[in-house]
Amino acid sequence: MAPAATPRVRLRLYVTGGTLRARQAAARVRALCDERLGRDYELVVVDVLDQPEAAEAARIVATPTLVREVPLPPRHIVGDLARTDAVLAGLDLADDAALAALDAR
Repeated sequence: MAPAATPRVRLRLYVTGGTLRARQAAARVRALCDERLGRDYELVVVDVLDQPEAAEAARIVATPTLVREVPLPPRHIVGDLARTDAVLAGLDLADDAALAALDAR
């Protein structure tokens, strides 16, 4: 049996509890990644109420926070994940047209 392939992108999403906002953030990130990366990503959702030590170790001070761990360097997006263009740019997954539109704002 061949070893599992390492995903091209590894993300960690820090949320607070099972709130509607937390569920929406996770759904948005999954939808974006499915669209842009297919199955070539790994997303771990960390509830900071259940795992405060993980949030402390990662120096998370606000939720939601999305961290791109791989590829390096790490990137952090804090707060509203509803602006798809900003999230894609923050994760370095935006195409040139999306970046130009974002710069025009």
